[in-house]
Amino acid sequence: MDCIGIDVHKRESQIYILADTGEIQEVRIRTTRERFTAVLGNRTTARILLEAATESEWVAQCLELLGHEVIVADPNYAPMYPDRRRRVKTDRRDAAALAEACRTGTYRAAHRLSAAQREVRRHLCTRDHFVRTRVRTVVLIRALLRGEGLRIRGGMIETFLGRLRELDVPDALQVRLAPLVACLEFVNAQIAAADTEMAAVTAANPLLQRLATTPGVGPVTSAAFVAVLDRVDRFRSPQQVASYIGLVPREASSADRRHRGHITKAGNSRLRWLLVQSAWGVIRCRKPAAIPLRTWAERIAQRRGRSIAVVALARRLAGLLFILWRDGTTYDPGRLRMPTGSAAA
Repeated sequence: MDCIGIDVHKRESQIYILADTGEIQEVRIRTTRERFTAVLGNRTTARILLEAATESEWVAQCLELLGHEVIVADPNYAPMYPDRRRRVKTDRRDAAALAEACRTGTYRAAHRLSAAQREVRRHLCTRDHFVRTRVRTVVLIRALLRGEGLRIRGGMIETFLGRLRELDVPDALQVRLAPLVACLEFVNAQIAAADTEMAAVTAANPLLQRLATTPGVGPVTSAAFVAVLDRVDRFRSPQQVASYIGLVPREASSADRRHRGHITKAGNSRLRWLLVQSAWGVIRCRKPAAIPLRTWAERIAQRRGRSIAVVALARRLAGLLFILWRDGTTYDPGRLRMPTGSAAA
């Protein structure tokens, strides 16, 4: 079977074909379905290796429809590029290295999300864009008001427009604020629609309902957690899940020296941010179900500070969600076994 390495990029891709006979063929094409079909559509079944990237999923699906065996590889797996040098790095070299790794099997396959979870992630990505746009718009409106000596009273961001209407804003400033207010009204409507859709998805999914029983975790966080992990059997332990999300400390240890720094921030940044926000919600929550988690985080805050405690609690929430998913149970504060000592932080 021929082995093919493809270095996929947004506009152009480099193809390196290593035939069974030893013949080598290199082609550079536009990254389009038509060009992939023209170059690889008439070939016999081949094994194709490409890196995980933004375009990798649709390219892989296109090549699979052409009858080829496609492997999406983890680009962080160093043995896949044994001869890579920082001073000489080209698409041709990368494609050749991918073809050789495909031939020898020196690669680590990346997980490919299911179609359902890809759709959920697209939905969450759109909602996240509207949320960030709302925050930037509110910050800008506040700044313009402060420039005229006006201050809007505090409150939740959902009620910002109502509090804005309470102010006696000069006519000239109202003209400048009008497009921002219209933008904010539109964004609020889009976020509300996205939340309504996510609530409907959660109501129809028993798994999301079980995860949402955890304090601080709502439909958006539970849906994002499932969409990122995709399958619970991919992970062996809560610690592995926390590492995958990037909530574990960096470490540089050698011999008797051990240094642990800030969290790695690897993996999906949106899910990591949602878990941190959920942790803040637990700390502010006064419901009985949140008492064990809040008490545990407060003990860490006394020793290490509030910020470190929140991140530790986010890591703990990730482990709890994994356990609920794996065991098919709901959150029960009476069954929690919270770590103590240095391991907690």
